[in-house]
Amino acid sequence: MKILLDTHIFLWFISGDIQLAIDVRDEIREPNNEIYLSVVSIWEAVVKYQLGKLPLPEHPATYLPKQRDLHQITSLNLDENSVVQLAKLPALHRDPFDRMLICQALQYGFTIVTVDAAVRAYPVNVL
Repeated sequence: MKILLDTHIFLWFISGDIQLAIDVRDEIREPNNEIYLSVVSIWEAVVKYQLGKLPLPEHPATYLPKQRDLHQITSLNLDENSVVQLAKLPALHRDPFDRMLICQALQYGFTIVTVDAAVRAYPVNVL
């Protein structure tokens, strides 16, 4: 399975947060699954860090890529094909970062791992 992590899931995973369900953690660790983190999530985390809403143990420019690499999660770039999906996406979710993750999932057939119920309103696979 090709899995795209929502930002909060990535942060919970790398920090060992108990909010991350054990079965979800196991799917992320499953060697047969391909795990991705979008640059959109890095962007979101940096914005929240700069606003003082996301404490991190190190500066996000260092910490986030280091943790992604440490956990063998593949970086997913944002491309034009994903962005144009936005024109087809109904405005059911207001968060622009989540909307772009949905676009990437639709474009490339990813299953999104999230606890955000609003994502389920879209025709995308959610774990």
